[in-house]
Amino acid sequence: MGNHVLLNSAEHKDLKVVTQYGEAYGDNIWFTLTFPQEFRSVQAHYPVFFHKDPKTGQFHCVALFGLKHNENLFLDEQGWNASYIPLTVRRQPFLIGQQRIHDAGEAFTQRVIHIDMDSPRISETEGEALFHPYGGNTPYLEEVADMLEVIHHGLEDSKAFVELLQEHDLLESFTLEIELDNGDKHSMHGFYTINEPVLESLSAEVLDSLHKQGYLQAIYMALASQSNVRDLMNRVNQRLS
Repeated sequence: MGNHVLLNSAEHKDLKVVTQYGEAYGDNIWFTLTFPQEFRSVQAHYPVFFHKDPKTGQFHCVALFGLKHNENLFLDEQGWNASYIPLTVRRQPFLIGQQRIHDAGEAFTQRVIHIDMDSPRISETEGEALFHPYGGNTPYLEEVADMLEVIHHGLEDSKAFVELLQEHDLLESFTLEIELDNGDKHSMHGFYTINEPVLESLSAEVLDSLHKQGYLQAIYMALASQSNVRDLMNRVNQRLS
C-alpha cells in the first residue's frame, strides 16, 4: 500500500527523488492508467486498452507495456526506451491527497501533494531536490505539482469517457492470442477494446456528440494504438534471440 504522507518543507527539506527508470524502482509494470487527453502521445508507442477493476467493476483506460505481469518491454540497461512515458508513471512517488482547510470561518477541501516514503526513489544523497536549501519549491517539485493536476483532471474526464462508452455498448472483452518466433504461445485475458461494429452503427447525432466532447478522436486513437501490439511482440522476440 505504501507509506503516503503529506509533503512539507519542514520534515522533507532534504529529500531527493531519483528520476531514472528501472526494475529497482518498481517500473517493471505491464500497464498503467492513462486518459483521453494523453492518448495522442501514448498511442505513438503503446497499445491503449480498457481494464476492468475486479474489485470495483470500474473500467479504466490503460497503456500496455508488456504481455504478462511484471513485464515492461520498454525497460533496458539505459532506462525507459521510449520518447514518451505516461504521466501516471512519471509522477512516482507522488500522488494527490486532500486536506481540510479552515479559513475565515469557512471549511473547504483542497488538493495537496502526498509522497510515498516507502518508494525506492526516495533518497537524501541523489536525485532531484524538492526544496531549496533556504525554503521554497524547486522547479522539479513545481513540475510535479502541474503533472498531478493534469492527472487529476484527466482521470476525472476518463470516468466520463468510459461511462459514455458503456452507455453506447462500445466496450467488448477480447482475448489476445500471441505466437512468438520460438513457437511459444500466449493468451492475454482481462482487457477490453472498442466494439467497432457498434461504433459503425451509431447515429449521426451520437457521433456528433462524441466528437464535440473530444471523445470520438480518443476512440479512434485507441483503435489505432492497437497496431503497437506488434511492436510489443517484436520486443519479446528480440529478447528471446
